[in-house]
Amino acid sequence: MDGLNLHGWLPIRIWQLRGEWTVDWCWFGDRPLVQPFFRESVEEALRLPFNQAFRRQTPLSALTQWRQRSPGLAPGAFIFHASRCGSTLVSQMLASLDEHIVMCEPPPLDALLRSSLAPQERAAALIGLLSAYGQVRRGTEQRLVIKLDAWNIGELPLLRECFADTPWLFVYRDPLEIAVSHLRRAGMHMTPGLIGPCALDDGEPLPDRESWIARRLGRLLQLGLEHCRQYQGLALNYSELPAAMDGHLGDFFGLDVEQRRATFACVGQHAKQPAQAFVDDRQGKREQASARLREQLEQWAQAPYAALEQWRSRAAAPRLSSWATSPPCP
Repeated sequence: MDGLNLHGWLPIRIWQLRGEWTVDWCWFGDRPLVQPFFRESVEEALRLPFNQAFRRQTPLSALTQWRQRSPGLAPGAFIFHASRCGSTLVSQMLASLDEHIVMCEPPPLDALLRSSLAPQERAAALIGLLSAYGQVRRGTEQRLVIKLDAWNIGELPLLRECFADTPWLFVYRDPLEIAVSHLRRAGMHMTPGLIGPCALDDGEPLPDRESWIARRLGRLLQLGLEHCRQYQGLALNYSELPAAMDGHLGDFFGLDVEQRRATFACVGQHAKQPAQAFVDDRQGKREQASARLREQLEQWAQAPYAALEQWRSRAAAPRLSSWATSPPCP
Protein backbone atom coordinates (compact mmCIF):
# COMPACT_ATOMS: atom_id res chain seq x y z
CA MET A 1 0.00 0.00 0.00
CA ASP A 2 3.01 2.32 -0.37
CA GLY A 3 1.98 5.54 -2.09
CA LEU A 4 -1.70 4.86 -1.41
CA ASN A 5 -3.79 7.67 -2.93
CA LEU A 6 -7.55 7.55 -2.59
CA HIS A 7 -8.28 11.23 -3.16
CA GLY A 8 -11.72 11.55 -4.75
CA TRP A 9 -12.70 7.99 -3.79
CA LEU A 10 -15.26 7.11 -1.09
CA PRO A 11 -16.02 3.73 0.53
CA ILE A 12 -19.38 2.42 -0.68
CA ARG A 13 -19.38 -1.14 0.69
CA ILE A 14 -17.61 -3.10 3.41
CA TRP A 15 -18.03 -6.84 3.27
CA GLN A 16 -16.27 -10.16 3.70
CA LEU A 17 -14.60 -11.66 0.62
CA ARG A 18 -13.38 -15.21 1.21
CA GLY A 19 -13.22 -14.50 4.93
CA GLU A 20 -11.32 -11.20 4.60
CA TRP A 21 -12.95 -7.83 5.23
CA THR A 22 -12.86 -5.81 2.03
CA VAL A 23 -13.69 -2.21 1.09
CA ASP A 24 -15.29 -1.27 -2.23
CA TRP A 25 -14.51 2.29 -3.31
CA CYS A 26 -16.24 4.53 -5.84
CA TRP A 27 -14.73 7.58 -7.50
CA PHE A 28 -16.68 10.77 -6.78
CA GLY A 29 -14.03 13.34 -7.65
CA ASP A 30 -15.34 16.68 -6.42
CA ARG A 31 -19.02 15.78 -6.82
CA PRO A 32 -21.04 17.07 -3.83
CA LEU A 33 -23.26 14.66 -1.88
CA VAL A 34 -26.62 16.37 -2.30
CA GLN A 35 -28.97 13.39 -2.60
CA PRO A 36 -31.16 12.64 0.45
CA PHE A 37 -29.33 9.34 1.04
CA PHE A 38 -25.75 8.26 0.39
CA ARG A 39 -26.87 5.19 -1.54
CA GLU A 40 -28.59 7.49 -4.07
CA SER A 41 -25.37 9.45 -4.54
CA VAL A 42 -23.57 6.14 -5.06
CA GLU A 43 -26.06 5.07 -7.73
CA GLU A 44 -25.44 8.34 -9.58
CA ALA A 45 -21.68 8.05 -9.33
CA LEU A 46 -21.65 4.43 -10.52
CA ARG A 47 -23.23 5.57 -13.79
CA LEU A 48 -20.15 7.63 -14.59
CA PRO A 49 -18.11 6.03 -17.42
CA PHE A 50 -14.98 6.03 -15.24
CA ASN A 51 -16.67 3.98 -12.53
CA GLN A 52 -18.11 1.58 -15.07
CA ALA A 53 -14.61 0.94 -16.41
CA PHE A 54 -12.65 0.93 -13.17
CA ARG A 55 -13.36 -0.63 -9.77
CA ARG A 56 -11.21 -0.36 -6.68
CA GLN A 57 -11.07 -2.76 -3.75
CA THR A 58 -8.76 -2.71 -0.74
CA PRO A 59 -8.30 -4.58 2.51
CA LEU A 60 -9.97 -3.04 5.55
CA SER A 61 -6.56 -1.87 6.77
CA ALA A 62 -6.45 0.65 3.90
CA LEU A 63 -8.92 2.81 5.84
CA THR A 64 -6.32 3.35 8.57
CA GLN A 65 -3.47 3.80 6.09
CA TRP A 66 -5.41 6.42 4.14
CA ARG A 67 -6.30 8.26 7.35
CA GLN A 68 -2.64 8.35 8.35
CA ARG A 69 -1.66 9.66 4.93
CA SER A 70 -4.58 12.10 4.55
CA PRO A 71 -6.51 12.84 7.77
CA GLY A 72 -10.02 13.96 6.92
CA LEU A 73 -12.33 16.16 8.93
CA ALA A 74 -13.33 14.66 12.26
CA PRO A 75 -17.10 14.20 12.74
CA GLY A 76 -18.67 17.44 13.95
CA ALA A 77 -22.05 15.90 14.83
CA PHE A 78 -24.02 12.66 14.68
CA ILE A 79 -27.73 12.55 13.85
CA PHE A 80 -29.68 9.63 15.32
CA HIS A 81 -33.41 9.33 14.78
CA ALA A 82 -36.57 7.29 15.24
CA SER A 83 -37.27 7.23 11.45
CA ARG A 84 -39.93 9.16 9.51
CA CYS A 85 -39.43 12.07 11.91
CA GLY A 86 -37.61 14.89 10.07
CA SER A 87 -33.99 13.76 10.29
CA THR A 88 -33.72 13.79 6.49
CA LEU A 89 -34.97 17.38 6.48
CA VAL A 90 -32.24 18.31 8.98
CA SER A 91 -29.54 16.61 6.90
CA GLN A 92 -30.79 18.16 3.64
CA MET A 93 -30.78 21.63 5.19
CA LEU A 94 -27.16 21.13 6.20
CA ALA A 95 -26.19 19.56 2.86
CA SER A 96 -27.25 22.78 1.12
CA LEU A 97 -24.24 24.50 2.73
CA ASP A 98 -20.95 24.33 0.82
CA GLU A 99 -19.04 24.16 4.10
CA HIS A 100 -20.68 20.88 5.14
CA ILE A 101 -20.16 17.25 4.20
CA VAL A 102 -23.31 15.37 5.16
CA MET A 103 -23.19 11.58 5.00
CA CYS A 104 -26.72 10.20 5.16
CA GLU A 105 -26.99 6.60 6.32
CA PRO A 106 -23.90 5.20 4.56
CA PRO A 107 -24.20 1.38 4.46
CA PRO A 108 -20.49 0.80 5.26
CA LEU A 109 -20.95 2.52 8.63
CA ASP A 110 -23.86 0.26 9.55
CA ALA A 111 -21.85 -2.77 8.37
CA LEU A 112 -18.97 -1.91 10.71
CA LEU A 113 -21.14 -1.02 13.68
CA ARG A 114 -22.96 -4.36 13.52
CA SER A 115 -19.96 -6.46 12.42
CA SER A 116 -18.30 -9.32 14.27
CA LEU A 117 -14.90 -7.61 14.17
CA ALA A 118 -12.79 -7.57 17.31
CA PRO A 119 -13.34 -4.31 19.25
CA GLN A 120 -9.90 -2.83 18.53
CA GLU A 121 -10.05 -3.65 14.81
CA ARG A 122 -13.60 -2.31 14.55
CA ALA A 123 -12.66 0.94 16.30
CA ALA A 124 -9.71 1.50 13.94
CA ALA A 125 -11.94 0.80 10.94
CA LEU A 126 -14.67 3.18 12.17
CA ILE A 127 -12.17 5.99 12.68
CA GLY A 128 -10.65 5.31 9.27
CA LEU A 129 -14.03 5.13 7.54
CA LEU A 130 -15.22 8.50 8.87
CA SER A 131 -11.85 10.01 8.02
CA ALA A 132 -12.38 8.82 4.43
CA TYR A 133 -15.82 10.41 4.41
CA GLY A 134 -14.36 13.61 5.86
CA GLN A 135 -11.88 14.17 3.02
CA VAL A 136 -11.94 17.69 1.57
CA ARG A 137 -12.70 17.09 -2.11
CA ARG A 138 -14.02 20.48 -3.23
CA GLY A 139 -11.93 22.85 -1.12
CA THR A 140 -14.84 24.42 0.78
CA GLU A 141 -15.67 21.74 3.33
CA GLN A 142 -15.14 22.57 6.99
CA ARG A 143 -17.47 20.24 8.87
CA LEU A 144 -18.55 16.60 8.67
CA VAL A 145 -22.02 15.54 9.84
CA ILE A 146 -23.07 11.89 9.92
CA LYS A 147 -26.71 10.75 9.87
CA LEU A 148 -27.07 7.11 10.90
CA ASP A 149 -29.73 4.51 10.22
CA ALA A 150 -32.59 4.48 12.72
CA TRP A 151 -31.64 1.11 14.22
CA ASN A 152 -28.06 2.31 14.86
CA ILE A 153 -29.24 4.02 18.05
CA GLY A 154 -28.37 0.66 19.61
CA GLU A 155 -24.73 1.09 18.54
CA LEU A 156 -24.33 4.63 19.84
CA PRO A 157 -22.10 3.45 22.75
CA LEU A 158 -19.70 1.86 20.22
CA LEU A 159 -19.47 5.11 18.30
CA ARG A 160 -18.93 7.04 21.53
CA GLU A 161 -15.90 4.88 22.27
CA CYS A 162 -14.26 6.31 19.13
CA PHE A 163 -15.72 9.83 19.18
CA ALA A 164 -16.51 10.58 22.81
CA ASP A 165 -16.58 14.36 22.37
CA THR A 166 -18.71 14.53 19.22
CA PRO A 167 -22.13 16.09 19.93
CA TRP A 168 -25.17 14.15 18.82
CA LEU A 169 -28.92 14.52 18.66
CA PHE A 170 -31.91 12.20 18.59
CA VAL A 171 -34.81 13.24 16.34
CA TYR A 172 -38.23 11.74 17.05
CA ARG A 173 -41.95 12.47 16.78
CA ASP A 174 -45.35 11.26 17.97
CA PRO A 175 -45.09 7.44 17.66
CA LEU A 176 -48.56 7.20 16.10
CA GLU A 177 -47.39 9.26 13.12
CA ILE A 178 -44.23 7.18 12.76
CA ALA A 179 -46.15 3.89 12.99
CA VAL A 180 -48.75 4.86 10.38
CA SER A 181 -45.95 5.84 7.99
CA HIS A 182 -44.40 2.38 8.37
CA LEU A 183 -47.77 0.70 7.93
CA ARG A 184 -48.15 2.58 4.68
CA ARG A 185 -44.63 1.72 3.51
CA ALA A 186 -42.44 -0.18 5.93
CA GLY A 187 -38.83 0.83 6.42
CA MET A 188 -36.09 -1.77 6.40
CA HIS A 189 -36.04 -2.12 10.18
CA MET A 190 -39.83 -2.50 10.24
CA THR A 191 -39.75 -5.38 7.74
CA PRO A 192 -39.15 -8.74 9.49
CA GLY A 193 -35.80 -10.31 8.66
CA LEU A 194 -34.65 -7.63 6.22
CA ILE A 195 -31.70 -6.14 8.13
CA GLY A 196 -30.71 -9.13 10.25
CA PRO A 197 -30.15 -9.01 14.02
CA CYS A 198 -30.22 -5.52 15.53
CA ALA A 199 -30.77 -3.75 18.84
CA LEU A 200 -34.52 -3.49 18.21
CA ASP A 201 -35.04 -7.26 18.44
CA ASP A 202 -36.76 -8.39 21.63
CA GLY A 203 -36.88 -12.15 21.07
CA GLU A 204 -40.67 -12.26 21.04
CA PRO A 205 -42.57 -14.14 18.30
CA LEU A 206 -43.94 -12.14 15.39
CA PRO A 207 -47.51 -11.05 16.26
CA ASP A 208 -49.80 -8.96 14.06
CA ARG A 209 -48.16 -6.16 12.12
CA GLU A 210 -49.50 -3.30 14.28
CA SER A 211 -48.16 -4.90 17.44
CA TRP A 212 -44.77 -5.70 15.90
CA ILE A 213 -44.22 -2.16 14.63
CA ALA A 214 -45.39 -0.67 17.95
CA ARG A 215 -43.01 -2.90 19.93
CA ARG A 216 -39.99 -2.10 17.78
CA LEU A 217 -40.82 1.59 17.78
CA GLY A 218 -41.13 1.53 21.56
CA ARG A 219 -37.74 -0.15 21.80
CA LEU A 220 -36.23 2.46 19.50
CA LEU A 221 -37.63 5.37 21.51
CA GLN A 222 -36.54 3.73 24.77
CA LEU A 223 -32.96 3.40 23.53
CA GLY A 224 -33.01 7.02 22.41
CA LEU A 225 -34.22 8.08 25.83
CA GLU A 226 -31.64 6.01 27.70
CA HIS A 227 -28.77 7.28 25.60
CA CYS A 228 -29.93 10.90 25.82
CA ARG A 229 -29.81 10.57 29.58
CA GLN A 230 -26.49 8.72 29.71
CA TYR A 231 -24.60 10.60 26.99
CA GLN A 232 -26.34 13.99 27.13
CA GLY A 233 -27.84 13.94 23.66
CA LEU A 234 -30.02 16.70 22.28
CA ALA A 235 -33.63 15.52 21.93
CA LEU A 236 -35.39 17.15 18.97
CA ASN A 237 -39.09 16.71 18.23
CA TYR A 238 -40.37 16.85 14.65
CA SER A 239 -42.73 19.62 15.77
CA GLU A 240 -39.73 21.94 16.24
CA LEU A 241 -38.73 21.73 12.58
CA PRO A 242 -37.70 23.59 10.57
CA ALA A 243 -37.80 26.67 12.84
CA ALA A 244 -35.27 25.20 15.29
CA MET A 245 -32.52 25.60 12.68
CA ASP A 246 -32.79 29.34 13.24
CA GLY A 247 -32.56 28.79 17.00
CA HIS A 248 -31.07 26.15 19.25
CA LEU A 249 -30.54 23.61 16.45
CA GLY A 250 -28.50 26.17 14.53
CA ASP A 251 -26.53 26.71 17.74
CA PHE A 252 -25.97 22.96 18.03
CA PHE A 253 -24.51 22.80 14.50
CA GLY A 254 -22.50 26.02 14.97
CA LEU A 255 -24.17 27.88 12.10
CA ASP A 256 -23.77 31.61 11.61
CA VAL A 257 -26.58 33.94 10.58
CA GLU A 258 -25.99 33.57 6.82
CA GLN A 259 -25.76 29.78 7.03
CA ARG A 260 -29.00 29.55 8.99
CA ARG A 261 -30.76 31.66 6.38
CA ALA A 262 -29.34 29.53 3.55
CA THR A 263 -30.57 26.25 5.04
CA PHE A 264 -34.21 27.30 4.63
CA ALA A 265 -33.97 27.32 0.82
CA CYS A 266 -34.96 23.63 0.65
CA VAL A 267 -37.66 23.68 3.33
CA GLY A 268 -40.60 23.74 0.90
CA GLN A 269 -39.42 20.55 -0.77
CA HIS A 270 -40.17 16.97 0.25
CA ALA A 271 -36.97 15.95 2.06
CA LYS A 272 -36.80 12.43 0.58
CA GLN A 273 -38.16 13.44 -2.85
CA PRO A 274 -36.83 16.95 -3.54
CA ALA A 275 -38.73 17.26 -6.82
CA GLN A 276 -42.01 17.23 -4.88
CA ALA A 277 -43.45 19.91 -2.61
CA PHE A 278 -43.77 19.11 1.08
CA VAL A 279 -47.31 18.41 2.31
CA ASP A 280 -48.05 18.16 6.03
CA ASP A 281 -49.88 14.84 6.49
CA ARG A 282 -49.94 14.61 10.28
CA GLN A 283 -53.71 14.88 10.51
CA GLY A 284 -54.21 12.27 7.82
CA LYS A 285 -51.98 9.84 9.67
CA ARG A 286 -53.88 10.34 12.90
CA GLU A 287 -57.19 9.71 11.14
CA GLN A 288 -55.84 6.54 9.52
CA ALA A 289 -54.61 4.93 12.76
CA SER A 290 -56.67 1.90 13.77
CA ALA A 291 -57.88 1.20 17.30
CA ARG A 292 -55.51 -1.79 17.44
CA LEU A 293 -52.53 0.38 16.54
CA ARG A 294 -53.45 3.00 19.12
CA GLU A 295 -53.79 0.30 21.78
CA GLN A 296 -50.40 -1.22 20.97
CA LEU A 297 -48.63 2.13 20.85
CA GLU A 298 -50.10 3.01 24.24
CA GLN A 299 -48.66 -0.23 25.61
CA TRP A 300 -45.21 -0.11 24.03
CA ALA A 301 -44.28 3.37 22.79
CA GLN A 302 -46.17 6.06 24.65
CA ALA A 303 -44.16 5.94 27.89
CA PRO A 304 -40.70 6.44 26.30
CA TYR A 305 -42.14 9.14 24.05
CA ALA A 306 -43.57 11.02 27.05
CA ALA A 307 -40.23 10.67 28.88
CA LEU A 308 -38.37 12.05 25.86
CA GLU A 309 -40.71 15.02 25.85
CA GLN A 310 -39.95 15.62 29.52
CA TRP A 311 -36.21 15.40 28.83
CA ARG A 312 -36.53 17.86 25.95
CA SER A 313 -38.59 20.28 28.06
CA ARG A 314 -36.05 20.28 30.88
CA ALA A 315 -33.23 20.95 28.41
CA ALA A 316 -35.20 23.79 26.82
CA ALA A 317 -35.83 25.57 30.14
CA PRO A 318 -32.31 27.07 30.47
CA ARG A 319 -32.45 28.29 26.86
CA LEU A 320 -35.78 30.00 27.42
CA SER A 321 -34.49 31.56 30.64
CA SER A 322 -31.40 32.83 28.83
CA TRP A 323 -33.44 34.35 26.03
CA ALA A 324 -35.82 36.00 28.51
CA THR A 325 -32.96 37.73 30.31
CA SER A 326 -30.97 38.70 27.22
CA PRO A 327 -30.93 42.41 26.31
CA PRO A 328 -32.97 43.37 23.25
CA CYS A 329 -31.22 43.40 19.90
CA PRO A 330 -30.00 46.86 18.87
